[in-house]
Amino acid sequence: MSRFISTFRSNSARLTLVLAVVLATGCTRPTTLQEIRDEGVLHVITRVAPSIYYQDQDLDTGYDYELARLFADELGVELRVRVAEDNSEILSVLSRNYAHIGLAGLTKRPDLEGAYYTLPIGVTAQSVIVYNKEVPAPESLDDLASETMHMLADSNHEHLIADATDDQAPLIEKHPGLDAAGLLARVESGEFSYAVIASNELDLNHVFFPKVYEAFALNEPSDLVWLFPGAQDDSLVNAASVFMERVRNNGTMAQLAERFYGHLDRLTYVGARTFMHHVENRLPRYQSLFRDYAEASGMDWRLLAAIGYQESHWRPNAVSPTGVRGLMMLTRTTANYIGINNRLDAEESIEGGARYFRMVHGRIPERIPEPDRTWFALASYNVGFGHLEDARRLAESAGKNPDRWMDVKEFLPLLAQKEWYSKTRFGYARGNEPVVYVQNIRRYYDVLVRVTAPDSPAPSEPESELAWLEDNPEASVGEPQTDFRAELPPELQLIPPTL
Repeated sequence: MSRFISTFRSNSARLTLVLAVVLATGCTRPTTLQEIRDEGVLHVITRVAPSIYYQDQDLDTGYDYELARLFADELGVELRVRVAEDNSEILSVLSRNYAHIGLAGLTKRPDLEGAYYTLPIGVTAQSVIVYNKEVPAPESLDDLASETMHMLADSNHEHLIADATDDQAPLIEKHPGLDAAGLLARVESGEFSYAVIASNELDLNHVFFPKVYEAFALNEPSDLVWLFPGAQDDSLVNAASVFMERVRNNGTMAQLAERFYGHLDRLTYVGARTFMHHVENRLPRYQSLFRDYAEASGMDWRLLAAIGYQESHWRPNAVSPTGVRGLMMLTRTTANYIGINNRLDAEESIEGGARYFRMVHGRIPERIPEPDRTWFALASYNVGFGHLEDARRLAESAGKNPDRWMDVKEFLPLLAQKEWYSKTRFGYARGNEPVVYVQNIRRYYDVLVRVTAPDSPAPSEPESELAWLEDNPEASVGEPQTDFRAELPPELQLIPPTL
């Protein structure tokens, strides 16, 4: 009997050990990260917003999307995107663990704690009060007592108002299904007097709504985050954290921020009104020319039109003090080189501009990826290839990346300083100008993509131009003698890509 007991105990011990090994190696549930690698798919849920995710010409892009794509590439899996109506749907899907990551443009607000893991993505935002220009400008929440404050559903803002106010707080009205552009459009029209919106979404949309004024922020800048279901283990968020640290350290994150946010301060209120007026009244005369010659040169006609606007405000008889002239402001040397006889003829000028830009773009090294290659080409179009190469060499000598626009644009202005241009091959240049030039064109291109289609036909009959704008397109005082509003057709729900 004692032998039996001893044998049983020995066998029991061995069985326990075997079971422990089996449980440890074959029967435990794999981690979230392992499940993703086994399936070969990273599932994300997002909403359409210029700050997060959108499509342009069947290409997916957006700051959060580009980060997620790079993360999926690092994991060696496919990125699969599901688009939600709004943040409420995103949170609902994540709460049921039906997606791995939520891209919602949210900050780490109190009600998310415990329900979701959060991870900063390198962009900060504030909650900003905006108002229609026809209503009194508020200076604090006290000025908004009993007013209705409109906001998107499940946004970053509701708790800030609730925490900061008393019984005289503004009335909060949330709008499921609306996006930032829809909210701002209603403030623009006067349907909503006051609203609160994330500052990064305001920056991306503000140019389209010049009757929307910014009042004040409710908080200090806070990190925007990715959301991970609380039902997951922490293997995926830990891997994502390591990834974020790597792209932060190697400059990839900063480059994405430059791509999507680096040019948004280039169009003032007056400039936006003037530009939108010219889109309606000047562009129709030349749109078919831009489209035809851009297509012949293999470029987006809206980029060619943006260059033309930066050069001359679409005026075919423009002449500069230095002798460049025409709608595309070609020099005599350039015109002769590319075979243009009459620079003041709009069609010849546009044809010449398209042909010349394609030549300039072709000189930029092919190893430079888009969109940086186009930005370099724009700078070269403005300041000359030699000066651009000088700036790239300066950047490289300083340990920066000569193939990255965000690095090189820091060195272009140095070409106007003797201590720097004396070290270069091509010498002095007004290096600030190509930086501003590129930023302006990027912003004009953004607007044109928003209000036009790549191959849309030109309107048949342009309206007559207003004299005050025709005579002085840079006018900065006084109001136009029209009730012009930079409103967009309701079917346009996307902000364009930042070139």
